[in-house]
Amino acid sequence: MDALKIIIAREYISRVTKKSFILLTIFMPFLFTALVFVPYWLSTIQDSGQRKIVVVDESGLYASEFKSSESYKFEIIGDGKVGDQQSRLGKDVYAILQITEDLSENPKAVSFLSEKQAPIDLLSSIERTLSEKVSEQKLEALSHSDNVDSKTITQVKQIIESGSEITLSTMKWGQDGSISETSTVVASVVGGAFTILIYMFIMIYGSMVMQAVMEEKRSRIVEVMISSVKPVYLLIGKIVGIGLVGITQLLFWGIMIGILFAGASAFLINPEQASEMATASGSVATQGFDIEGALASIMTVNWFEIIFFFLIYFIGGFVMFASIFATIGSAVDNEEDTQQFMTPITILMLFAFYAGFYSINNPDGPLAFWCSLIPITSPIVMMVRLPFGVPLWEKLLSVVLLYGSFILTSIMAAKIYRVGILMYGKKPSLKEMIKWMKYK
Repeated sequence: MDALKIIIAREYISRVTKKSFILLTIFMPFLFTALVFVPYWLSTIQDSGQRKIVVVDESGLYASEFKSSESYKFEIIGDGKVGDQQSRLGKDVYAILQITEDLSENPKAVSFLSEKQAPIDLLSSIERTLSEKVSEQKLEALSHSDNVDSKTITQVKQIIESGSEITLSTMKWGQDGSISETSTVVASVVGGAFTILIYMFIMIYGSMVMQAVMEEKRSRIVEVMISSVKPVYLLIGKIVGIGLVGITQLLFWGIMIGILFAGASAFLINPEQASEMATASGSVATQGFDIEGALASIMTVNWFEIIFFFLIYFIGGFVMFASIFATIGSAVDNEEDTQQFMTPITILMLFAFYAGFYSINNPDGPLAFWCSLIPITSPIVMMVRLPFGVPLWEKLLSVVLLYGSFILTSIMAAKIYRVGILMYGKKPSLKEMIKWMKYK
């Protein structure tokens, strides 16, 4: 056991002390946070100058509704001066807004002329201003109708002001009779994010094990090492050591990204800006974007369960695939020969990845259910289902099958590893590798 501890410590320390690993571990959370928040921050920066927008209102009904702001100045002119203003576009005039008729009768009698593509927040503001005025016109016309009483007018006004968008609150009923608020969108995003993470880390660190085995085999260092330690200890130590490197990096990234996101959200995002941006893009209803509601939905996710099972499935999936990768690395002499064995493994991993994303729309369907139990696909697919709620017996059965499979895979891999690590100059077939497992 002392030899095994030494091997694990060597594999772990030799990697976490590398300059490339330290730099990647430290700066990746900052880079990821910057990729999320820098574009948002840049989008909130307004031009230093005030842009002039000329308003030509032939109907005489809407020009007075436009109010200048720090970013845009609305200037009302007569119809006869439109030609002169067009020659100034791109210079001291940013755009020309022309209204030719009563919009309550002809909603298309408005045009916006600019040299450059207008920003969406400006167009949304103009449309909102005109829509509100048209609604007032229609209410006023309704009030002058002899067939409509004041009560009906008041009701119609309330309907217009309240908007027509409906927000559906989703609730989840627990077996103990409790009711909690949930969010399908948040569950889908969380499930998808953890699916990508576990897929990436299994592939990255599994391939790292294969590269480490091949490097030692090519340099023939392994011949010296197995003279003092059993091959199976060498294999276990390499897998455990590199696995601990992955867990270390995951934990550091998780803590740092959480801290950076919290800090960036507090300094960069405010409800008013988020509401304006979301409304301008048409992604929320006219009531505005509910920041508090979004945060509450995120907090309804059982983060302890998600992170706990993420570590469980990462360990199980990593050990199983790392054993296979180590077997491949011990059986070949160069990277070109690995393609023969890596192709089916890659196909299986891609199938699990796509099965996970297709399961987001139906997390309790046959595809999601069976793929969350099959050990080859369960580490990836189960992470999609967990935010939606999975019965305890399914989670336990999935973990038992996964860990039972990785123990069996590790035993088979160790038998192939002890023979293949000393084989040189020949690319073995699958049939030969099966024979190696039968050697005493």
